[in-house]
Parts: sequence; structure tokens; C-alpha cells
Amino acid sequence: MEQMLDLLEVVAAEGLWIGSEAPIDRAVKREGFQQAIDSDDDEVFIAAPGGVVVGFISLWKRHGVVDLGMLVGPEWRGQGVGRRLLEEGIGWAKQRGAHKMALQVWPHNAAAIALYHRYGFHREGHLRRHWRRRNGELWDSLLMGLQLEEGDRRGHLG
Repeated sequence: MEQMLDLLEVVAAEGLWIGSEAPIDRAVKREGFQQAIDSDDDEVFIAAPGGVVVGFISLWKRHGVVDLGMLVGPEWRGQGVGRRLLEEGIGWAKQRGAHKMALQVWPHNAAAIALYHRYGFHREGHLRRHWRRRNGELWDSLLMGLQLEEGDRRGHLG
């Protein structure tokens, strides 16, 4: 768990890729990770080659939808870690009977957006000036979703 928190601090300190910003509240994040690990509706998968945590994906299932958050350490990006984590997450969501996966990503995170597109995620929305950063800036985020099962389209607007 401490290695996960260490990695979260590194990526948060970059200030570019995830919602969490440095400094993180390690006690709060530790509790959140522990709740996910203990829950039947949540999961965390860790990439740890040689026993060193280099990335992880967090998954939360609510009402048949699995929301996800993922990060990979700077020196491991572009080496397939995110791909493998996403594959594990999609497999877990399908095994749990989820009908959809959803996420938010910063519009400038082209590598993550490309990865999600390769696995069938589609852009479903754009939240403009939605997330207030610690420096006061308001950042947009893209909503992306992956349909895991086709079915009744009642309530569909498009």
C-alpha cells in the first residue's frame, strides 16, 4: 500500500495527468484504497514488476457501471503497463456483470485517450471548466464510456 501512495504522490506532483494534486493526504488515500480492496464492488489492480509498484487501476462498480481511475509512473509510460492494467480492469468488469465502464480524462492527455479508444471507449461528453485546480485554474475533462453489453436503449437521447 505504501508503494501505491508513493507512486500516487509522484504522479500527483507532475500536476498534469490525474485529478489528485500534491500534496496528497496519505491517510485519506490509504483508507480509500483499503475500502476498495475490502469491497466486493470495487477493486484495485497493481502493476509491480520485480515487486516495485509502477502503476495501478482503481475500479468502482455502482448500478452496473464500473468507473475507473488509472495511473502509471513516468518511467514506465509507453511500455504496455497501462494496456495490461486496462485489460485486467475490463475483464474484471465483465466478470462482475457490469454493462458499462466510464472514466474522465483531461483533454490534453492524448496518450491515455488513444489507449482508451483502442479498447473501444468512446467520448460521451465534455465537461467545460469543471475541475478547479489548487492554483485556481478550471480544467475541462472528457467523459468516455465503454459499452460492455448491448441492450435496451430506453432513455437514450441520441
